[in-house]
Amino acid sequence: MTAHRAILWFVRIALVVALGVSVAFPDWEQFAGKGMAFRAPFYLLPVAVVPLVWKLRGSHQPYPYLVDALVVAPFLLDTLGNVFNFYNNYNSTDDVLHFFNWVLLMGGVTLALGRTGIGKLNAWSLGWGFGALAIVWWEAAEFLVQELGTAGLDLTYEDTVGDLLLSSTGGAVGAALAVFFAWPDRSHVTDSTT
Repeated sequence: MTAHRAILWFVRIALVVALGVSVAFPDWEQFAGKGMAFRAPFYLLPVAVVPLVWKLRGSHQPYPYLVDALVVAPFLLDTLGNVFNFYNNYNSTDDVLHFFNWVLLMGGVTLALGRTGIGKLNAWSLGWGFGALAIVWWEAAEFLVQELGTAGLDLTYEDTVGDLLLSSTGGAVGAALAVFFAWPDRSHVTDSTT
């Protein structure tokens, strides 16, 4: 648990620093037309998601450090892709991150579902479905940002369809990895409903 806590804090601090750089230096080539100042507050929202859900569900111990880190990590990787100019220098960055970020995000979501006591198949199905729905809304948000005047996104129909396929596939893989390799052990938990 200590390692998971350290990973979580590293991911959170790195995200804040990376977003700070992107907002502080909007004139850098890698941030031109990317709407980083617009993205920053939205990219910080995932930092609050897991703690809020955990509190609303009764703060059952242990705290889901790994789930939290997996939910925040995709936003860090996307921001770092811009900070280090990978998106402009390597054409495959967007495709790789669409797949890998959804592996992480849906892995975290599926692990969170595992804490509810539902079965593995149901958790995998819900994780994959949530991932597919999330990428639809993500692409809709990107389209809206582009329509509001952010010129650096260069969205095309082919790119959007590719992102939908890569992310939904990544979500299926992430949910499967969570179910098969990191599923929470609930053998020590007693059912309070019996």
